[in-house]
Amino acid sequence: MKRICLLFVLLSGLCARAQDRAVWVEEMTRIAGPVLENLAQGTLKENMPFESLSKDPLRKEVSFLEAFGRTVCGIAPWLELGPDETPEGQLRAKYIDLTVKAFRYAVGPDSPDRLMFDGRHSQPLVDAAFLAEGVLRAPTQIWGRLDEKTRRNLIDAWKTSREIRPFESNWLLFASIIEAALLEFTGEFRADRLYDGVTRFRYRWYKGDGWYGDGEHFHLDYYNSLVIHPMLTEVLGVLEKHNLPQADFLPEQQRRHGRFAAQLERMISPEGSYPVIGRSIAYRFGAFHALSDAAFLHLLPADIDPAQVRCALTSVIRRQASAPKTFDENGWLTVGFAGSQPRMGEEYINTGSVYLCMAVFLPLGLPESDPFWSRPAADWTSRKAWMGVDVGADHAL
Repeated sequence: MKRICLLFVLLSGLCARAQDRAVWVEEMTRIAGPVLENLAQGTLKENMPFESLSKDPLRKEVSFLEAFGRTVCGIAPWLELGPDETPEGQLRAKYIDLTVKAFRYAVGPDSPDRLMFDGRHSQPLVDAAFLAEGVLRAPTQIWGRLDEKTRRNLIDAWKTSREIRPFESNWLLFASIIEAALLEFTGEFRADRLYDGVTRFRYRWYKGDGWYGDGEHFHLDYYNSLVIHPMLTEVLGVLEKHNLPQADFLPEQQRRHGRFAAQLERMISPEGSYPVIGRSIAYRFGAFHALSDAAFLHLLPADIDPAQVRCALTSVIRRQASAPKTFDENGWLTVGFAGSQPRMGEEYINTGSVYLCMAVFLPLGLPESDPFWSRPAADWTSRKAWMGVDVGADHAL
């Protein structure tokens, strides 16, 4: 009887772990589907809605690159696992094919869905950067599968974004990561744009305990997660690979990234909610970009079980994705935090912007054998604490 009970417990645990991953795959492909399926057919501009408070006449035109860049940024690690004979592997094969086709339309000079990368508006710098971050995360399954013409067109598009001067804020890292991608895939880069972001955050804008200012000043929002930690860590990794200056900062940045990720994990309530603070809150669970990235890169502090991060993020994904009116009748994301709440979006927020929620799915780039997916379900810090478990003290970095 004891053996039967033990077997039941083991099987239940395996089912729960498999269910978590299935939930993530289902929600990720549900979100990414309309963007990639339409762009792969040249119908993104025809079919993607535009919901925004903006009166900017070019905001709709830049929204399409927002949707694509942010989708690729989040789905890329999963694509990089490549196709295999499992049902998930076959689904990956489908999305790899869609993504490669989407790139052809996105940067093809004569494409009906040619996306805007130039300096007529400042926004393309942001999303050329998210696109670069995604390609860096999938060098084999994205870059490696693009034909030479599409590669040249993509390189030209990234170089075109150099027309846009970044603001003295997290925007400096957008320029940095584009140059990092050009360095990685062409061997050429502009040193000023590559290094300016790194030096500002390294020497001037660190505020302590894993937090950076967004420029000189500190802002209580999720931009340390949305942009700063993931892009700074990625750029430094490219610098280390190419044995370039500033790469010596990578170990310290990884330590800061891990500490900040631990703080994000503590922000997830026992019920799967988190503080509604700061601008761009309509990015929904994209607010956990840095936590997901730390889990994906194995940067979590040693005292955090990867399974508790999996379970915490699963609770957030379930809660926000299931809110009524999160998707419109055609499957596109609406603007909001928990459902359709258009006034929660700043003037620059639109349908394309909210696809940054895809950043939460980075750990799907880890195989099922990784502890993030293979370890038994575990309660996260706030859930344990509110149940009376002694979780110990929290110490600053």
